[in-house]
Amino acid sequence: MIKLKIVFIKFFVLMSKSKTNNQENVETLNAKDFLEMQGEVLELMPAATFRVKLDSGHEILAHLSGKMRMHRIRLLPGDRVHLQMSPYDLTKGRIIFRY
Repeated sequence: MIKLKIVFIKFFVLMSKSKTNNQENVETLNAKDFLEMQGEVLELMPAATFRVKLDSGHEILAHLSGKMRMHRIRLLPGDRVHLQMSPYDLTKGRIIFRY
């Protein structure tokens, strides 16, 4: 019985150490790592996505951020928006503010 408890304790200690080591090596994107742009909503599309024309002239697909969905912020064509884009995929974005 005591041996069994020791084995379980060793197992959980080893598992907890391996998880912390894996988490240290993983890099995640912070809010600072996103590109922030402004644009105008051109078109409402299905599944709460929007076609947005950026001030630079490019058109991208964007979806509402979680807080905007939670507070039921509605968008119409012509609305000015502030959005975040990942540096890895410049064709999609997240709308974070409506002016």
